[in-house]
Amino acid sequence: MLKVDGINVYYGNIQALKEVSLEINEGEIVTLIGANGAGKSTLLKTISGLLKPKRGKVNFKGDEIAGKAAQSIVKMGISHVPEGRRVFSNMTVEENLELGAFLRKDKEGIKEDFNKVYDLFPRLLERKKQQAGTLSGGEQQMLAMGRALMARPRLLLLDEPSMGLAPLLVKTIFRVITEINETGTTILLVEQNAHMALSIANRAYVIETGRVVLSGTAAELNESEQVKMAYLGGH
Repeated sequence: MLKVDGINVYYGNIQALKEVSLEINEGEIVTLIGANGAGKSTLLKTISGLLKPKRGKVNFKGDEIAGKAAQSIVKMGISHVPEGRRVFSNMTVEENLELGAFLRKDKEGIKEDFNKVYDLFPRLLERKKQQAGTLSGGEQQMLAMGRALMARPRLLLLDEPSMGLAPLLVKTIFRVITEINETGTTILLVEQNAHMALSIANRAYVIETGRVVLSGTAAELNESEQVKMAYLGGH
């Protein structure tokens, strides 16, 4: 479904991604593991059109998308839930969700997706008239995910969904990620919590200082000594 081929991305003179390649098949959950500053968020931003690679290709369902405008990439079926949630804090929950469907014209389908989001996140239904800025961190994360789903993506990019959340909420968020995947949405997940990420992923890539240094099935990476030492706290 997605093929990233040898991309190089720079911030000014600093090279953030070096010849990064990866593939995602339809229906998979693929996770990217790496330390802070390894280039994981940069990779998601490049796929979703927020950054432009200097070299290399990004191919989505047969179309070259590297360098396309972010909104046309959303239209093609890729939604990005950014790190730090980025909800519109002075708008209500409902208005935030409406914005997720901004590029759509199918009123019935939008109504259906509102219900789907409220089914996944009943808390958002309770808070739908509340300003997003008054929600807890976990609720804002649910809203950011719900807003992305309102675009009806084929591929969902999730950047650190569990960051700063209480353990119980982390479990909820990961359960919902699995449910979203089971309804047919392919997922690329960036996550510091390697244990949780590998527990739900089909495959994984490890990225260090802008390079992919390891890849394999989630089970293989879970067993890898290198991954255990660096990301799983040595157990």
